[in-house]
Amino acid sequence: MRDSEIVNKIKEKYFQKFGQSSKPEQVRVFRSPGRINLIGEHTDYNNGFVLPASVDKAVYFVIEPREDDQVILHAADLDETYSFSVEDLSKPAQSWAHYQLGIIEQIYKKGLKIGGFQTTFGGDVPVGAGLSSSAALECCLLFALNELYGLNLDRFSIVKMSQKAENEYVGVQCGIMDQFASAFGKEESVIRLDCRSLEYEYFPFPMQDYLLVLCDTSVKHSLASSEYNTRRLECEKGITILQKYYPEVQSLRDATPEMVETHKDELGDIVYRRCKFITEEIQRVQDACDLLVEGNLVDFGKKMYATHQGLQHEYEVSCPELDFLVDQTLSDPNVLGARMMGGGFGGCTINLVKKEAVDAFEQKMKAAYQEQYQIDLPCYKVKITAGTGEII
Repeated sequence: MRDSEIVNKIKEKYFQKFGQSSKPEQVRVFRSPGRINLIGEHTDYNNGFVLPASVDKAVYFVIEPREDDQVILHAADLDETYSFSVEDLSKPAQSWAHYQLGIIEQIYKKGLKIGGFQTTFGGDVPVGAGLSSSAALECCLLFALNELYGLNLDRFSIVKMSQKAENEYVGVQCGIMDQFASAFGKEESVIRLDCRSLEYEYFPFPMQDYLLVLCDTSVKHSLASSEYNTRRLECEKGITILQKYYPEVQSLRDATPEMVETHKDELGDIVYRRCKFITEEIQRVQDACDLLVEGNLVDFGKKMYATHQGLQHEYEVSCPELDFLVDQTLSDPNVLGARMMGGGFGGCTINLVKKEAVDAFEQKMKAAYQEQYQIDLPCYKVKITAGTGEII
C-alpha cells in the first residue's frame, strides 16, 4: 500500500470517529517512518557507531486541536479509543496509549504547555519485526504537537524527548538510534550516528539496482531481555580489565581489536569474544561507510555477512531460525549480504538483493522456511525514505 492509500484510509477512520470538522484547515496529517540498521549492532550502548536508515513503512497521525483540555486517542488498527484530560497522565490499562502519554509528560517536564487534541493514528510498520514502530509513533506525535502548538522544538529535542518518553514512562531502556533514524532519515541515504557525541553524517545508499528485503522469523525467544542485560555486563567487565592497561578506555569505543587480542587470556573466553565482536563491529561501520562512498555494494554486503558471523558466534545473540535464513542466502548470487537485525533471539534478517530477483528470492525463502519450521515467512521489501514530517 502506498503512502496516499494509507493516509486516505486513516483519514476516513478519523472522520468516521470524529465527524467532519468545522475548521477543516486544522486537521493535519503527519508521518514518521520505521527504521532499519544496516551495520552496527549492540554498538550503541558501547558508545560506538550505528548505520540506520528510515524506511517506507511508517506511522501516521491525523490530528486536530480541541477547544477543551480533552485528549482523544483513536488507534485505527485496533479500533480502540482512550480519552483523558491533558493534565491527567496516570497510566491507563491500554498499554498502547503509554507511548502517547509519555510524550505529553515530556512536554510538561520541559515546562511547555499544550491544549487538548483528537487523533486517529495507524500505519504499516510491522509490530515486533524490529523496525521500531514505537519510536516512529513517539516522534510522529511529538513532531505533530510541536507544529500544532508552536513548541519551537528542533529535531534533536524531538529525538531526545521521544527516547526519554520510552525510558521513563514506558519503562524500556532503549538507546537513541531508533528515534534518531526516524526523525533524521533522508531518501536513499544511511546515517552514520556516533552514539558517543551524537554527531551524524549521511552516506549514499543508491537503490536503483538493489532492494532491501526483511525476512521475519516470527519468533521471539524469551532469552532476549535477560541476555541483553548480560551482554552489557560482559562488556563492562571487559572495560574494567582493559582500563588497567589503557586508562583512556572509558568504553569499548576507546578499545581496539589489538588491545582485546593482547589481553585475551585475562579477559577469559566469553568476555574476550564479546569485546572482540564489539571492537570489530565499531570498525566495520567505518569501513562500510568508506565502501558506500566508493559505491561498492558488493564488499558492503560482505561486511553484513561478517556482522552476522560475529553476532552468531562471538556475541551469541542469534538463534537457529535467524541462522537458517542467513544460510539460505550464502549460495544465492542475487544476494550481496544478509544478517540478523536488532537485539537478537528472533526478529528479522535484512537482505541486500538484486531488484530483478526479489520475487524469486522471497518465494525461495518462504518455501525453505515453511519446510524447516512450518511457519509462514513474512517478507517486507523496504526502500530508504525521508524522516518524520507533515504530509500536505
